[in-house]
Amino acid sequence: MTSQRTRERLVQRLLDQGVSNYDVLDVMRNTPRHIFLDEALSHRAYEDTALPIGFGQTLSQPYIVARMTEVLLGAAGELNKVLEVGTGSGFQTSVLAQLVKRVYSVERIRPLQEKARTRLRQLGLDNVQLRHSDGGFGWPEMGPFDGILSTAAPQVVPPELLKQLAPDGVLVIPVGGVSQELRLIVRAGDSDKFVTQILEPVKFVPLLSGTTR
Repeated sequence: MTSQRTRERLVQRLLDQGVSNYDVLDVMRNTPRHIFLDEALSHRAYEDTALPIGFGQTLSQPYIVARMTEVLLGAAGELNKVLEVGTGSGFQTSVLAQLVKRVYSVERIRPLQEKARTRLRQLGLDNVQLRHSDGGFGWPEMGPFDGILSTAAPQVVPPELLKQLAPDGVLVIPVGGVSQELRLIVRAGDSDKFVTQILEPVKFVPLLSGTTR
């Protein structure tokens, strides 16, 4: 179930759903999604579906990972520094790390973060820095960021994330409660103005405050 043929079928599904960035598709093809799941679920790794990773969290659907990554790459200029809000099991982190210069990723659930750290080391991805913290506050000490991507949905866009965008920086984030929408938010130069585009309906776990150990 983790064969190259299985991965190719997944990439073809992504193509069929409109993902067209070939760099993103290559990374999706070559990243072993099964290692980001517990062994009992690894046989489902290349299905185009979200899967549980414990602690009430999920490994995002491959389409959503590819779509959000494609949007981030397409809307931004040079992505030297990207902030990820919600490391989870580390799959989205690993995809970003293969496409941008440096990734800073925050996660509020310590055991998930430690598992992600192990997997990123396993893949030899040394351009990622992890922090155990409340994602709604971002990582101001490391900002500003050329891009920010959130893997959890706040009810409203956290103002701290907007403040940490570099001039012309890009934020890709799901927003809402029962009904959610994926938004692309671009900072207009170095002003305090932001241009928002609503992309499509989505379903993510909520962005919660606080941390757990």
